[in-house]
Amino acid sequence: MRRYLSLAAMLFAVAVGGSPLVRAQPAGEMKIDDQPGYVPAANEKMPAAYQRQAVFFRSSAPAGTIVVHTSEHFMYLVQGNNRALRYGIGVGRDGFQWAGLLKISRKSEWPDWTPPQEMIEHQPYLPRWMAGGPGNPLGARALYLGGTVYRIHGTNQPHTIGQAVSSGCFRLVNNDVIDLYDRVPVGTNVVIRHAASL
Repeated sequence: MRRYLSLAAMLFAVAVGGSPLVRAQPAGEMKIDDQPGYVPAANEKMPAAYQRQAVFFRSSAPAGTIVVHTSEHFMYLVQGNNRALRYGIGVGRDGFQWAGLLKISRKSEWPDWTPPQEMIEHQPYLPRWMAGGPGNPLGARALYLGGTVYRIHGTNQPHTIGQAVSSGCFRLVNNDVIDLYDRVPVGTNVVIRHAASL
């Protein structure tokens, strides 16, 4: 069985452009579909644990690397000297979590949204295209991961941070994705880890 899973992971990696990706399963998920057009209330808050903060973080990754821990629902921007900025994130739901090493291939402000076919199959009511803006599920910024369909992006659903709800992308509240966007250039290394893949 283990060999079969390894082969399946390698085939998936080739299918998404040769990137070294490995699928993993989440511990739990929240049943929330995307809500195109929804604009959150200005006073909508996240739990304190998921708010952006400087933390102790031991890592061999060089400063400027983004490290995603999907099982913990945290993203770290390595600062060096065992420090990092930690962001609370929403991650992929059951069957949409993965691990690997990619680079940010491009960045976009208030990106337009074209849901991939996998999302359309799961949520057939979704629009086939939506202009960028406050009600767009990609939020204020998007950082594209290699040649895959995956992104680090904002969200119009701040209550989903800390949950397993996406189709494989990593979502942050808009203030946090703007902060991250301004700190990292195209070409930044992104390491995605899941407990099952360590």
